[in-house]
Amino acid sequence: MSEVERPNNRSYRLRGDRATPAQEAAYERLWPIFGIAPGGVIDPRVIFPESKQRIMEIGSGMGEATAEIAAHFPETGFLVVEVHKPGIGALMNLCTKAGTTNLRIIEDDVHVIMRDSVPDLSLDAIHLYFPDPWPKNGHHKRRMVQKEFLELIHPKIKDSGYIHIATDWFPYAQWIQRIFAASDLFTGGVIERPQWRPVSKFEGQGIRKGHIVTDMKYFKN
Repeated sequence: MSEVERPNNRSYRLRGDRATPAQEAAYERLWPIFGIAPGGVIDPRVIFPESKQRIMEIGSGMGEATAEIAAHFPETGFLVVEVHKPGIGALMNLCTKAGTTNLRIIEDDVHVIMRDSVPDLSLDAIHLYFPDPWPKNGHHKRRMVQKEFLELIHPKIKDSGYIHIATDWFPYAQWIQRIFAASDLFTGGVIERPQWRPVSKFEGQGIRKGHIVTDMKYFKN
């Protein structure tokens, strides 16, 4: 067993780390500003002491939507958990250009971070936008949203806090609704896309392919 026990099934794909020179330079130059080393207690209330809300975003892709949301809500502290270095570099670059200071990044598996580092009742909300749908039947066990995931995040969210999920894979949206319906930890369902949630390049590609985008919001019971 490794020094830190990790989930048997990853909920994300190990994409290549091939980055553009700009992304590599951004990562090296900006990580000391935006990065938080995993390990120990990671308390959003300490990281963002002046923020009115503290939101964790799980997976930021190439960062364009995340950077825009963070810039739109300067009084909210955003704690991003991402494993893809090129995407991290791109996000930090975008935030620097926009002058964004209310965002920090952890480069690690969210299951480990939630289990070992994030204190209970320290998050106002969680954003989970376009997680890997793992469409093949044999891979469904790798999907992020599972009964165990709900049990993991529930203690970390403040009372009456929420998780906002978006997916462009309709069968996954149905899966998510079934998982939440079977749990008494959260209450909610499908909502209209909030105007403040920008359409990322990834989401736009899905829409052009005819994919149905579903937003869901579930409040902690």
